[in-house]
Amino acid sequence: MTVTPAIRPAATAGLFYPADAAELRAMLLRLLTENPADGPAPKALIAPHAGYPYSGPIAARAYNRIATVAEMIQRVVLLGPAHRVAVRGLALPSTDFFRTPLGDIPLDHAAIARIQDLPQIHCSDAAHQLEHSLEVHLPFLQVQLGHFTLVPLVVGWTQPAEVAQVLETLWGGAETLIVISSDLSHYHPYETARELDEDTARRIETLRVPIEDQRACGAYPINGLLSVARARGLHISRLDLRNSGDTAGTRGRVVGYGAWAFHGT
Repeated sequence: MTVTPAIRPAATAGLFYPADAAELRAMLLRLLTENPADGPAPKALIAPHAGYPYSGPIAARAYNRIATVAEMIQRVVLLGPAHRVAVRGLALPSTDFFRTPLGDIPLDHAAIARIQDLPQIHCSDAAHQLEHSLEVHLPFLQVQLGHFTLVPLVVGWTQPAEVAQVLETLWGGAETLIVISSDLSHYHPYETARELDEDTARRIETLRVPIEDQRACGAYPINGLLSVARARGLHISRLDLRNSGDTAGTRGRVVGYGAWAFHGT
């Protein structure tokens, strides 16, 4: 008997990024070319998740940092905030693949088995069904890495220690990349947003937890990563800090975007 694999289809193709594979790949290559970021290969990244015209340049700086170690990375642990469905803890999907216009990405069921019995972990396909905070990162990863397995987690209200426990369990070595998906401040005037986001950036860079969720929609997974970074003595590099008024929008009400790389073991 043949079992048909369960696939989470792309929910925001044609909205946040192009639905046509050739157009999407061309856009990604242009963003990566126009937004270089040299430096040591990171163990973890924080990168934004808005539509590509808005946050794509900032995300590209983050993903340029993994180009030199792409052949080593086999697994991506991707955590992003819940926008559509209320979540307590961290939600896994029950699917076998995540689909984008560039192809299907297999979930890493062996890695998932290591965390699925933790009390803060539960399964919710509803939380993943329309969630863009994870999906918009996948084409960047496909272009930069080619083939890899995925551990996708939608993060709702949770304590930093609960996220940190999941990250530590899946930390691994050079084969595993951690990605935290987050935008920064939302809908402030341009100069106000610049001040707020600069303050948030300094807090991230000095490991000052907690980051408030009004300052970053991915505050819960960020706080978990910062806890691990402190315990492991990781170094943090700011790669970019801009907002939608700098990229593709007006300056009356903007959304902030930042990218950081975490180095060390």
